[in-house]
Amino acid sequence: MKHARSQATPCLAVLGTGSDVGKSIITAALCRAFANRGVRVVPFKAQNMSNNSGITLEGLEMGRAQIVQAMAARVPPHVDMNPILLKPTSDVGSQIVLLGKAIANSTAAEYHHRKDDLFAGAAAALDRLRASSDLVVIEGAGSCAEVNLMAHDIVNFRIAEYADAPVILVADIHRGGVFAQIVGTLACLPTDHQQRIIGFIVNRFRGDRSLFSDGVQWIEQKTGKRVFGVHPWYTDLTIESEDSVVIENPKMVNSGRIQGPAIAVVRVPHISNFTDFDPLEGIEGLQVCFLEKRQSLKAFKAVILPGSKNTRFDLEWLHTTGWSEEIGQYAAGNGHVLGICGGFQMLGEWVHDPSGLEGSPGSTPGLSLLPVETILQAPKTTTLTQFAWNGSHGCGYEIHMGHTKRKGGRPVFSVSEQNGRACNLEDGCEVGQFRIMGTYIHGLFDTPVITERWLKTIGLADIAISGVYGPAARDRDLDRLAEHFVAHVDMAAIAATIGLDF
Repeated sequence: MKHARSQATPCLAVLGTGSDVGKSIITAALCRAFANRGVRVVPFKAQNMSNNSGITLEGLEMGRAQIVQAMAARVPPHVDMNPILLKPTSDVGSQIVLLGKAIANSTAAEYHHRKDDLFAGAAAALDRLRASSDLVVIEGAGSCAEVNLMAHDIVNFRIAEYADAPVILVADIHRGGVFAQIVGTLACLPTDHQQRIIGFIVNRFRGDRSLFSDGVQWIEQKTGKRVFGVHPWYTDLTIESEDSVVIENPKMVNSGRIQGPAIAVVRVPHISNFTDFDPLEGIEGLQVCFLEKRQSLKAFKAVILPGSKNTRFDLEWLHTTGWSEEIGQYAAGNGHVLGICGGFQMLGEWVHDPSGLEGSPGSTPGLSLLPVETILQAPKTTTLTQFAWNGSHGCGYEIHMGHTKRKGGRPVFSVSEQNGRACNLEDGCEVGQFRIMGTYIHGLFDTPVITERWLKTIGLADIAISGVYGPAARDRDLDRLAEHFVAHVDMAAIAATIGLDF
């Protein structure tokens, strides 16, 4: 790769015609493709709204999508790559995480009043990234043409203008109406924003690419801008998703049609860190089912309560929908139940929120499957965690508000290190020889030996993990994603727009 550096490090913005059109994946593909050519590339998203987050080497919190993109760029994740993270706690409110630290809970209206100050912080983070890299790939959020939000938007064209970044517009042909997506987006934008868009990527194409040649020609003639590529659908890669829209409205599972052992994950309304279960989904012979509507659990080898950004709300939801009764009956019938983070808190006797950190102050009775009690309180715990389970060592991370007191049972894990500092702590609680267990550690299944030990506890000792697994599998799939992308997108033309050769 030849570098034609200007005084300022170039930036390239990836914006979308809507939510979940593939911006995060396209950004990751660009990062790995440029990194493979020797470019010091880094990702950037000024503001991310997601309950799917992770921890940096410094013990700070940022969006999981930018952690994946940093992995794609082969650089350590840093909070400058996602300076503002909004973690929804309700339909109208979010926790604000600024440069890795939770600073406030805010309604959408209150957040708008802080936008200028927050934009200044995001711009400073971008400046720091540009000072130490060859290229910054900027990801937008949602649709870049929401006319009612445009005046307050800090993550799409405002940051692209600040960086003087050319914009690639991503459209999703799988959801239909791709021509209207592209032309309609342009029609909603002011002239200067339209001119910043240099072309399009049509994402998630199925079928014979040659049959879309007329479509490409029509888009280019209608808009006067080029289509850089038609990116085909893929089914053989697993790239972590940015938010839980990919698991919304899961269908009920017909127990009679389950082939082989299956694990149920109860999809609570404010589910967080659902990518904890990606490694399980990659194990041959094991099925992972996300369940929302109450149904029988008898056919499942284990039931998992995942993390939550609003533990008491989701706990009340379990009670009102009948899930708590269903899970209780399953546990009483010798079923195996695992709670992770918020799910761990829900398995206890009570969850108290005296200060209203996640909503109205108060207390909510738990499922009483574990002898623990939780008080939600600041400060927020954010750690990279080294732990052991009966001599088997693993690495995960913790993101939670509050403290859980064990009143009985036994701890699950011994913790030897947090954020690079040695410690001697205990995590979690279990009863019934690990039949009911809870832990604060996310990323539990990234370590093969930990996964195999858990599978053994639920009666699946015959399932072996073979081949590439966990983080190594993610890295392999990022390479395969880049190969797939470069084969169908004109990278030379994209690189030329920012003064690089490809």
